[in-house]
Amino acid sequence: MTGSNSARPPFRVEHVGSFVRPGRLLDAARANKAGTLGDRAYLDVQNDCIAEIVAFQDEMGLPSVTDGEFRRRVWSGGLTEALDGMGLKAEGMLSFHSESAEYGVPPSPYAEGRLSRRRPIVTGDYEYVAALRPKGVPKVTIASPAVLHFWLGDGSFNPDVYAGRDAFFADLTAIFREEIADLERAGCRYVQLDDTALPCNCDERARAAVAARGEDPDELTEAYVRLINACVGERRDDTFVGLHMCRGNLKDMWMAEGGYEPIAERLFGGLDVDAFFLEYDTERAGDFRPLRFLPPGKTAVLGLVSTKTPELEAKDDLKRRIGEAARYAPLEQLSLSPQCGFSSAGGGGQVMDRDGIRRKLDLIQEVAAEVWG
Repeated sequence: MTGSNSARPPFRVEHVGSFVRPGRLLDAARANKAGTLGDRAYLDVQNDCIAEIVAFQDEMGLPSVTDGEFRRRVWSGGLTEALDGMGLKAEGMLSFHSESAEYGVPPSPYAEGRLSRRRPIVTGDYEYVAALRPKGVPKVTIASPAVLHFWLGDGSFNPDVYAGRDAFFADLTAIFREEIADLERAGCRYVQLDDTALPCNCDERARAAVAARGEDPDELTEAYVRLINACVGERRDDTFVGLHMCRGNLKDMWMAEGGYEPIAERLFGGLDVDAFFLEYDTERAGDFRPLRFLPPGKTAVLGLVSTKTPELEAKDDLKRRIGEAARYAPLEQLSLSPQCGFSSAGGGGQVMDRDGIRRKLDLIQEVAAEVWG
């Protein structure tokens, strides 16, 4: 395990990838959608805003940098918008909700036709960031292949196109292998898959819904582990892959709750990734006992700092919780990060300004320096 001053991940200080969209970027996106701003002019605004957020990350001394996901409408858009054959169904399994209200079930990905890459998914995003020659290591984030199946299960694909799950997963595997190969040819060595399927499969309501549609939630975990392993299995030895897991994050709302225990042994013991970015900012994420399954050589990135509120966590509380996690996994296999991106749902998911983000990231860097040196 290397420290945050290393030139290669894993880093003691991490972040999940998305940053608050500047107002001018949101205005440009709306104008482009309305037809009052051309594509070239919109691209210029995107490029300017990305250069600015990369400079912000470098100024803070962050060891990894992203484009803030500024070219996407939502966190999963990089994947779904790049695929031919991909549509949406106004169906799903879990709703966004808070302590006091239910906000409805979002639409789910649906393969209407045979899936293929219309264009590279995030390779162009990487190439632009790399061309800026940042001090930090450029990281790309991409939705996990499992999120294209979990919400509708085996109803996620047109049965006239795919005879069954195996055929559907085979095309997903081919798509991800092509993308990772293109990323590697472009020089990328840090890929983060963003996954809501596996952590939501810890929620008792979700597991009951999976069983009600005739599927086994434990078998589904094993199927997703195999799928992700197939997608990343041909990567270079020096390409670092992390898996970020989120139970849904939109302002004060979430989709699922429950600790990692139902998936922990299969997840940590079976998944061929280098780091697990774990949401741990509230009691809904459970305790740290599942970390006992973390094998040597893997990193658990503890998402202890919330992106859902500008209120700063107490430094001593963060250190105490890192100490609790270290009872189950060696301290040298742990890192620290926010629990999610700062703008996972685009303009609708933003709760902090740039100064609030700076304070959160400063806190993470200070705690990491004091814990790991």
